[in-house]
Amino acid sequence: MNTSETSIAKSVSAIKVEEVKELKISRWKQIKNNIVRDRFMYLLLVPFIAWYIIFQYKPMYGLQIAFKDYSLFRGIADSPWVGFDNFVRFFQSEYFLRTFKNTVMISFYSLIFAFPAPIILALLLNEVRQLFVKKAIQTLTYLPHFISIVVVAGIITNFLAPTHGLVNLIIEKFGGTKTYFLTEAKYFRTIFIGMNIWKDIGFNAIIYIAAIVGINPQLYEAAKMDGANRWRQMWHVTIPGILPTIIILFIINIGQFLEIGYEAIILLYQPSTYETADVINTYVYRAGLQGGEYEIGAAAGLFNSIVGFILVVIANKLSKKFTQNGLW
Repeated sequence: MNTSETSIAKSVSAIKVEEVKELKISRWKQIKNNIVRDRFMYLLLVPFIAWYIIFQYKPMYGLQIAFKDYSLFRGIADSPWVGFDNFVRFFQSEYFLRTFKNTVMISFYSLIFAFPAPIILALLLNEVRQLFVKKAIQTLTYLPHFISIVVVAGIITNFLAPTHGLVNLIIEKFGGTKTYFLTEAKYFRTIFIGMNIWKDIGFNAIIYIAAIVGINPQLYEAAKMDGANRWRQMWHVTIPGILPTIIILFIINIGQFLEIGYEAIILLYQPSTYETADVINTYVYRAGLQGGEYEIGAAAGLFNSIVGFILVVIANKLSKKFTQNGLW
């Protein structure tokens, strides 16, 4: 390369560098202009960002006690590091297999029975043509969601009471034997999942009803012209129309696979039902808050979160591979 070609190459390179600088500057200017223009919209985000920082990210500082021999008197910073000892103690404890198995079983049954329930309700409500009936069903199914879990657990306990409970009174009327269901380990999962379905089916159906409303009406008209009945319209128009919503919510549910509502379990379970009711989160509660072993509770909770994160990544990849839909 001669001297003139070298100088031309340097000039071209300098021009490209200047263009990149100008592009960066114009991009920052555009971002700045957008922020100034939409400043009030961004201000609305401030409370939510603050909530996430204070209640979601700041507590993560305490996760380090899962790797420490934590002492209340020394504090988090001065407690000595112990590596993965707390995880080893949790995995080797007599409760690990039982709590892990129960967590997986309850989550799996919830995914099989509780996840499709609001989808079915939304599809059925979409077929109701009497507006009054539709609104009445929606209201009746929404209401349990707003009742405190303590009250819900109390209602379930009274319904299943061995002496005056409605269920046992019906069983007795038909010649059966009264049973104290909440002390029988074999009934606990059914009771817990059934209670959650009753409590949240209406509220969880809202998002599917909204997705159904967003389906283009011309698709139904085209299906009618092709001779499709109501069942065929549901199968070939409604369900494909809400499929992306179902996939997204399914992935989110997979991410919460091990996050069972332990408050309800604590309110319902008894030592006689630990065999099927004791889950990782109830163990965390007992070990951390009742037993004072905060580091074991933190290790169990962190294990729970890591498994949930891995499941989300796997579910998202499978969803993108087979349905082209995913969270990211």
